[in-house]
Amino acid sequence: MSAESLVVEVVRSGFVESTHRARMLAVGADGSPVRVHGAVDALVSPRSSMKPLQALGMVRAGLALEGELLALSCASHAGEPFHVEGARKILSGAGLDEDALRCPEDLPEDVVSRDEVLRSGGERARIYMNCSGKHAAMLATCVLNDWPLETYLDPAHPLQRAIRNTVEELTGERVAATGVDGCGAPLFFVSMVGVTRAFRSLVQAEPGTPERRVADAFRAHPEWTSGTDRPEARLMRAIPGLMVKAGAEAFDAFAFADGRAGTVKIEDGGQRARVPVTVAALRALGLEAAGLDELATGVLLGGGRPVGEVRLRRGEAA
Repeated sequence: MSAESLVVEVVRSGFVESTHRARMLAVGADGSPVRVHGAVDALVSPRSSMKPLQALGMVRAGLALEGELLALSCASHAGEPFHVEGARKILSGAGLDEDALRCPEDLPEDVVSRDEVLRSGGERARIYMNCSGKHAAMLATCVLNDWPLETYLDPAHPLQRAIRNTVEELTGERVAATGVDGCGAPLFFVSMVGVTRAFRSLVQAEPGTPERRVADAFRAHPEWTSGTDRPEARLMRAIPGLMVKAGAEAFDAFAFADGRAGTVKIEDGGQRARVPVTVAALRALGLEAAGLDELATGVLLGGGRPVGEVRLRRGEAA
């Protein structure tokens, strides 16, 4: 274990042209640290990695979604057609339509889906925004509890207070500060240690509990939590029992069925360095599978062909 941050190298044509520094916390099945790099006990913004905890707060407040739609409520989705229809289904089940959403307007992040929207004459819409599943679930939870809809993103709203209480309970930490996420929802600042603790709590909960319902739906439907070909979905398909949630500014949180878990933060927010570090954390815990080599390095292109890679500095991946 080391207090030093990991270094991710961007290698082009044999030369290191850029570097990223990364924090990593990986804990064993008993919760004890196996590998530590950087200030993992410092405050951090987990961004969308907190969505499973937000969904848990909603389930505890009565949200009765199951399966794919519960997974979608935890999603940073790619805007593929099934994501969009799923978000609409959550809304219609609550007697609402997409006009009730308060997330920003956007186009699908998936290139094929975005091109199809534009080709058909469509334009930016809230339903395409990658957080629309979460927002739809938030609105559905408000309908169930007769809470105000227009102000559901206010940190003082009953929904957001319930979510904050859930975050504090599972992380074992008081929320140090509240900000605003990219989708407009409240953002809670805690530590990587706390997020790791929370993810372990989800996968280790008893079957049928709200915690386990969220974890089980998430793991059973990885495409619904991210996208058909997103790295997080590929990791979960490769390692059954694994739960992985990415966040903006290069944050990852994961937990395996037996309690092995971890978090990753790229200090400069460089997303290209995130997955190689997450793969290194998984491997440090003995979680290995076919296909991980492909995810352990990112391909760097030049003239449309591979000319380099994004990788952990030699000697740091073990």
